[in-house]
Amino acid sequence: MRTAVRRARRAGATLAAVLTWAGLVGGLAGCDAGGTFGKPRSPEELIRVTPDDASKDVKTDGGLQVEVPEGRLESVKVVRIEDAQETPVPGRLADDAMRWRPTGPDAERLALAAKYTVDAVAVDGGGRRVARHTTFTTFVPDERFIGYVTPENRSTVGTGMIVKLEFNRDIENRAAVERAIQVTAKPAVKIAPHWFGKSRLDFRPEKYWKPGTEVTVDLGLRDVEAAPGVYGLQRKSFSFTIGRSQVSTVDAAAHTMEVRRDGELVDTLPITAGAPRSTTYNGKMVVTEMLDVTRMNSRTVGFGGEYDIPDVPHAIRLTDSGTFLHGNYWSGGAFGSSNVSHGCVGLRDVKGGSSQTPAGWFFDRTLIGDVVEVKNSADKKVAPDNGLGGWNMEWRQWTSGAAAGS
Repeated sequence: MRTAVRRARRAGATLAAVLTWAGLVGGLAGCDAGGTFGKPRSPEELIRVTPDDASKDVKTDGGLQVEVPEGRLESVKVVRIEDAQETPVPGRLADDAMRWRPTGPDAERLALAAKYTVDAVAVDGGGRRVARHTTFTTFVPDERFIGYVTPENRSTVGTGMIVKLEFNRDIENRAAVERAIQVTAKPAVKIAPHWFGKSRLDFRPEKYWKPGTEVTVDLGLRDVEAAPGVYGLQRKSFSFTIGRSQVSTVDAAAHTMEVRRDGELVDTLPITAGAPRSTTYNGKMVVTEMLDVTRMNSRTVGFGGEYDIPDVPHAIRLTDSGTFLHGNYWSGGAFGSSNVSHGCVGLRDVKGGSSQTPAGWFFDRTLIGDVVEVKNSADKKVAPDNGLGGWNMEWRQWTSGAAAGS
């Protein structure tokens, strides 16, 4: 059984998405109905993380720890994210495996103006495996603003990756901030910005990136005035590389997913999509996060108490609002024949996950930034600001969202 919640090899980061990813609400995703799981402790009860999930402006002297009141911690991974760079936070488990604390020279202090993600897996007193994902952001000095960037520096990503910046404050002088950010590619291609509201700025080319493209993002935000008396902190350059092309097409009516590499059909997998009362979004969605195991709770995505599955395997996030493509071990013969989920796309899997199942096979061949397109579902097209859904906008509409003009 896998012990790490997050793939060590994940190829991209979700800086703002970790968590913005505001749609995550504690990293508890949810969309599929399950069987009967009894009533174990919830992840929040079993895995206690300090600082609290989704906390903002956490003081740098705030304590960081993970603990369980019973059972044991199986694994803990903490990552600090600054300027599109992920840095693992070293730490150790207590001898009884009931507490994790950071180690090293900076163990007692948190970094200024940073995001932290915590991924923990625990086994409760009844032997049940539970996962929890939390995030928090630390204090940003008054009269300063920063941008949290996706993807991470030096990553290799899929051809659908969109550069996303989420700012910690509303930007009033959007044209000045936009001009201070340069996104370039080699080989050269036109790249355009688009604002979603006052605190999010995305960049993309007209069509998917070509494999092998090297993309550079230059943040020249230091001392740029974003609002009266509010100035930028960052002067940073980072880059990422476009890997091979993989686009997967889910046909909700046919209950299949065709996986194509560089335009060639690799395999057709049987799937189950959203049931008639909880259909799956149509449109182009981009992989933004990959989790070996996660909890899916219906209450976090607007449903009632229909399900609470603590160990969903091979979970691939497609939207901020909670759409995943994931392993499913509870839906029996639905794959390839019927749609029974609460909006996600399910692939056959086994409890604990296996690389030999369709879900494991697809997970092991996926990059952050890969595209999954859903068609023939009785639902609307996914919103362009839900995850990295910007590919659902026509180019003219996309370019009209720039603040500084063309």
